[in-house]
Amino acid sequence: MKQILLFSLVIFTFASACKQPKDNTLKNTIQPPIAQKIPENLEKHGDLRIDNYYWLKDRENEEVIDYLERENDYYEKMTAHTKELQSNLFDEMKARIKEDDSSVPYKYNGYWYITRFEKGKDYPIYSRKKETLDAQEEIIFDCNKMAEGHSYFKLTALSVSPNNELVSYGVDTVSRRQYTIHVKNLSTGEILKDKVANTTGSSVWANDSQTLFYTKKDPETLRSYQILKHVLGKPTEDDNLVFQEDDDTFNAYVYKTKSKDYIIIGSSATLTDEFRILDANTPDGQFKLFAPRERGLEYSISHFKDNFYIVTNKDKAENFKLMKTPIGKTAQENWVDVLPHREDVLLEDIDIFKDYLVVSERKLGLSQIRVMRWDETEDYYLPFDNETYAAGASTNPDFDTEILRYGYTSLTTPSSVVDFNMRTKEKEVKKEQAVLGGKFAKENYMSERLWAVARDGKEIPISIVYKKGIKRDGKNPILQYAYGSYGYTIDPTFSTTRLSLLDRGFIFAIVHIRGGQYLGRQWYEDGKYFNKINTFTDFIDASSYLIDQKYTSPDHLYAMGGSAGGLLMGAVANMAPEKYNGIVAAVPFVDVVTTMLDDSIPLTTGEYDEWGNPNEKDYYEYMKSYSPYDQVKSQEYPNMLVTTGLHDSQVQYWEPAKWVAKLRDLKTDANVLYLDTNMEAGHGGASGRFEALKEIAKDYAFILDLEGITE
Repeated sequence: MKQILLFSLVIFTFASACKQPKDNTLKNTIQPPIAQKIPENLEKHGDLRIDNYYWLKDRENEEVIDYLERENDYYEKMTAHTKELQSNLFDEMKARIKEDDSSVPYKYNGYWYITRFEKGKDYPIYSRKKETLDAQEEIIFDCNKMAEGHSYFKLTALSVSPNNELVSYGVDTVSRRQYTIHVKNLSTGEILKDKVANTTGSSVWANDSQTLFYTKKDPETLRSYQILKHVLGKPTEDDNLVFQEDDDTFNAYVYKTKSKDYIIIGSSATLTDEFRILDANTPDGQFKLFAPRERGLEYSISHFKDNFYIVTNKDKAENFKLMKTPIGKTAQENWVDVLPHREDVLLEDIDIFKDYLVVSERKLGLSQIRVMRWDETEDYYLPFDNETYAAGASTNPDFDTEILRYGYTSLTTPSSVVDFNMRTKEKEVKKEQAVLGGKFAKENYMSERLWAVARDGKEIPISIVYKKGIKRDGKNPILQYAYGSYGYTIDPTFSTTRLSLLDRGFIFAIVHIRGGQYLGRQWYEDGKYFNKINTFTDFIDASSYLIDQKYTSPDHLYAMGGSAGGLLMGAVANMAPEKYNGIVAAVPFVDVVTTMLDDSIPLTTGEYDEWGNPNEKDYYEYMKSYSPYDQVKSQEYPNMLVTTGLHDSQVQYWEPAKWVAKLRDLKTDANVLYLDTNMEAGHGGASGRFEALKEIAKDYAFILDLEGITE
């Protein structure tokens, strides 16, 4: 199944409250910046919207930058009394992390690959060892050196050539996800002259180790739409265009099958997929269409021996099924069932080995890993016994092995990497995430899965974690988190940083609302298009449940979400402000109508299958009915912290900036409202390993201070 590529999640920013900052004198003397009103008339379908803050869209306007900086200055001054707490939280969270850490090595094409960190350094070091882990280490990249002189640095998509002599990779130093692809000679360390800008960063080698296929982006919309072929040593301006996706609701990408036999070009929209295939041994050949696109037909393909295996929703298989087709007969009429559709099981992915097929499934929200021998002599599930957990296949590039590597975690269990022998059923925990500091013991914490009843009778799962000993007296502070879009499932995973809240008496709750895929594909369908408001009411109804069951009260309940989850925050702030003591909206998608009407903005057209197309009146009116920016009204709002990045390519900075300006103008309360703009980062925040902790520490200090917790 396709990965969710359009909105990345921001999981580490937290919250606020309706208690006032301790220094009320400071609050009374420092006034928030007031954005100038310059009315802009926006008319569609005979409906006139007046946007007083449309002018904030101009990133090159000095007055815009000045306004953002004044908001930052206001935020810094108003929270200055939390600086020591921020520092202490940062030190506390950093102390839990093993600084000189390394990944579990995995073997690929004769080399063991390792990612490691050195003490006191922010960025990873990528290395490899030939054949045995006792061999001499070869440093592929030291990102600490590469990041010198850059306020932001991101290296992505390392791809080693089949002959093991070269590596291609992408670099972004702006945080706008426009990567430049480079190629490095692993023997000499030389960076070749071959360089391609404005790409996704990802590239794929043909089997000749001389030909690269890569994906270009539209420079304005940032849509990935072209696949080009580059031959080493030739000018990149002469690269051959092998595929162009002209439908602006689709994104193109390229990858290589695990079998190493095929280069695959994919072209996907939210609800539709199409693929083209090429023998990896003949890079100058023509890509062959796998099957013509058909609206609503979703599928992904993997190669094994004489067949392609297809995870698809064909034949109304809402929760997906597994099919196969011969290599030479890939049209739909040749597809036959391998694993049929099941109403109660969501088929998420497959992983192919020489002797085994591994199937990743989800039943009643819980992950399942199924192991099947190709010769049909065995078919079993790995045992998991926690009430709420997350498990899934990990890095398994080796085709000819009986070892399955998978990951396991829960809200109380640090992440572990497990090697499982599919033949003997023996398992070896290769690594469990270290939690340093000597204060953490998993038996001191409790996790539960609760079920709240939504207003339409649906049961909403809630995964919660807390330190043992809490009383259900309505006085516990809760941080309630959700996402709820694109069918993306938020799994209940462990977090070392979250311990700083749990150890101070917080409960952390993940609400598995509609719009995600926790309870299967229909759970997603019930939270999109004209059902989108279910996403927001599910979150609110879960809050009511937590309050009614005395886990917390409105004085101690905090809500948090990022990106599309920031849309959720904006909607609940308008719909049920009385439920929450504070809300944090990280890089929030809040100006839904205006953004979805502007097809020049990155990602807009590809979003029509998620939200609808507001160029159609019915979608326009429905979007407007929940769009947080359009629905801001004269009422009391909770305390709010809003974060964004000036270079964000996913949710443009002006959406939260406009939203805060409008909230300042219309809200009737005296609660705090802050806009914190990272003037150097984009959608994912700071790039450094520990710089990200500083951002978390700021947000934790904010919520703890407002909750009255000072240490």
